[in-house]
Amino acid sequence: MDARLDMLTNPVLGKFIKHLNAAARVALDAGVPLSTLELVELRASQINGCAVCVDMHSKDAAHHGETPVRINLVATWREATVYTDAERAALALTEAGTRIADAAGGVPDDVWLNATKHYDENQLAALVGAIAAINTWNRLNVMTAQPAGDYVPGQWG
Repeated sequence: MDARLDMLTNPVLGKFIKHLNAAARVALDAGVPLSTLELVELRASQINGCAVCVDMHSKDAAHHGETPVRINLVATWREATVYTDAERAALALTEAGTRIADAAGGVPDDVWLNATKHYDENQLAALVGAIAAINTWNRLNVMTAQPAGDYVPGQWG
């Protein structure tokens, strides 16, 4: 599979990606556990069918110590017993925020209120930003048909 557009050499997308990367780093500074952010990014990428991001975030999660069971079960997190209540709240927010077009009214109040039980305001802001950022990455990669499979953990920083 060949990409439709080389996002790394195109000057317009290069500028866009630079700013997107800077924005995404903010979430790491707000106190949301890296493991939660990896699960959030993986789940959104699964929903959006972004092979590049599924490849990257599953490998990065493993590289950072996430277990194969938790990585493999994230697509079925509701039925899995391996996630904390806080992680479940983040995954529910991820799904609702990713599937906005499917839900009249956007993110349901109960999903938001559950997230507020586990995350402070800055952490919630970081989760919202991270969910928005991964959805943007998913769309960039899917629209330009980026190939997946050869990602090496840490390759992008």
